[in-house]
Amino acid sequence: MSRSIPRARSLRRAQTSAEAELWRVLRNRALNGWKFRRQHPIDRFVVDFACVEARLIVEVDGATHSTAGEIARDAARTAILESLGFALLRIPNGDIHDHRDGVRETILAALERRDTV
Repeated sequence: MSRSIPRARSLRRAQTSAEAELWRVLRNRALNGWKFRRQHPIDRFVVDFACVEARLIVEVDGATHSTAGEIARDAARTAILESLGFALLRIPNGDIHDHRDGVRETILAALERRDTV
């Protein structure tokens, strides 16, 4: 078994409040029938949310993603995932808590763009 699978399971159990709130928006094909998976292994990474069919990844970014080191790591990770054919959306925690409807619309728009690719 890949090391990513146990890590993904562990991350599902330890999700942040923003991840839990966004999962309530994404689960059970709630966005026009698109299926999302949470803490999904892709290559050597575990992404927060993935719609494999649309090749769209949604990452929830907390304060730790604003340090110089994390910004560089996120950019490298994004480049690798994009090279695998995925598009990435990075959503700050605060946007999920304060602007959930706007986040939902942003994700829907990204799905529609991916559907036409």
